[in-house]
Amino acid sequence: MGNNYILIGMPGSGKTTIGKLLARRLNYGFVDMDSLIEELEGVSISDIFALKGESYFRELETRVINTLSGAENKILSTGGGTFENEENRAMLKTLGKVIYLYSAPEVIYERLKDDTYRPLLQVDNPQEEIKKLFDRRESNYRLADCVIDTSNLDTYNVVDEIIRVVNG
Repeated sequence: MGNNYILIGMPGSGKTTIGKLLARRLNYGFVDMDSLIEELEGVSISDIFALKGESYFRELETRVINTLSGAENKILSTGGGTFENEENRAMLKTLGKVIYLYSAPEVIYERLKDDTYRPLLQVDNPQEEIKKLFDRRESNYRLADCVIDTSNLDTYNVVDEIIRVVNG
């Protein structure tokens, strides 16, 4: 297993924000999978979903993870659905410690209710959609190496908790 930290969780759980802080604290590189995919494709995640569909996007996630094999000293922020795919889960677990940043669905809704960027939440009832996504994904997220509840912690406390839990 690599020495990387892989952050998984629902949209709005803090993967990117926490990932950047954790990378700074540990002097690691930071990789945001969604940003990397946007860079490779030359369009936004929303446009990828609209033009080519979710299944194409999920294939891109798997290809990106493949390119990261052998990476060291990285903090990887995954997309919210990345860990749904069994192949992705297996590959990510070989890259390093997989950390599930848990947030309650109502907390996620409060964080994202004004966000127009996330394609899976551009629906009539985003609060209901968040709950459905959460219910569908939670069992896979729980396959992570550790779980950190970000619902009521500030970002710096989450970083401290990740370091404490990973280092025993």
